[in-house]
Amino acid sequence: MHDHAPDAGIRGASNRRLLAISLGITTIVMVVQIVGAVLSGSLALLADAAHMFTDAAALIIALIASAVAARPANERSTFGYQRAEVFGALINGVILIGLSAWVAVEAILRFLNPSESAVAGGLMLIVAVVGLVANAAAMWLLSTAQRTSINVRGAYLEVLGDLIGSAAVIVAAIIIVTTGWAPADAIASLLIAAMIVPRAIGLLREVASVLSEAAPQGMHVEEIRDHILSTPGVVDAHDVHVWQLTRGAPVFSAHVVVEESALTDGRSGQILGRLQTCLADHFDVDHSTFQLEPAGHIEHEAHA
Repeated sequence: MHDHAPDAGIRGASNRRLLAISLGITTIVMVVQIVGAVLSGSLALLADAAHMFTDAAALIIALIASAVAARPANERSTFGYQRAEVFGALINGVILIGLSAWVAVEAILRFLNPSESAVAGGLMLIVAVVGLVANAAAMWLLSTAQRTSINVRGAYLEVLGDLIGSAAVIVAAIIIVTTGWAPADAIASLLIAAMIVPRAIGLLREVASVLSEAAPQGMHVEEIRDHILSTPGVVDAHDVHVWQLTRGAPVFSAHVVVEESALTDGRSGQILGRLQTCLADHFDVDHSTFQLEPAGHIEHEAHA
């Protein structure tokens, strides 16, 4: 017997709307940055524009993944398609790693050949400020949804990278305007690459945790087992498992040994209700499956 997780359709529709708005903002700023990079000769702006282009592609991937994840469960995919969000986040992480490598190489080449890197600092500064404001708006839109969706989390991290990148470009532009030191543009590009990598690795690590069905971060099996054992009528618990389909969607299962009398006097339903309420209230687990069994059944399982 188990308790099914509530329908995530409303949340998914809201996430898709936020992702679509962020995609519009990202696309507009990307075009502005490409034009600004061409006119100013700034590699940092071009790197930021490339990041925005990658973000636009990643947001499209996130939208597709979110739509697929909203499909209902069926006989072949009994948990539904929420894992599509995880695969979307995996693609985002790989894109981030590739982007950072490209930016680093281009920045080093520019730094080694400063004579070929004349930059119009004033125009570079204006475009960077526009990017900063737009990225801040996109981050604000995604800030709430990214806490419950690994897919939106990936998009959020990319926008965060853009925000920090725009700030680095602004600093470089100010240096160029005030001192005329062009290598500041290449250094800003390297900083952008350096800031992208840790977030990409963190995202890929979370994806690996979900795909390997490890317990969600901050959730301890022993603590859950202690709560189960404190339930009246429960004697023991074994085969305790907890994993997650995607960020914010933990799943739990356990074999629970109960008193013989609980199975004969009709208290098993009451015990099951208490166990499911405990999981939902204390650990935010909406989908829990318990197998209630009498003492001695575990020996039967071991023999089998």
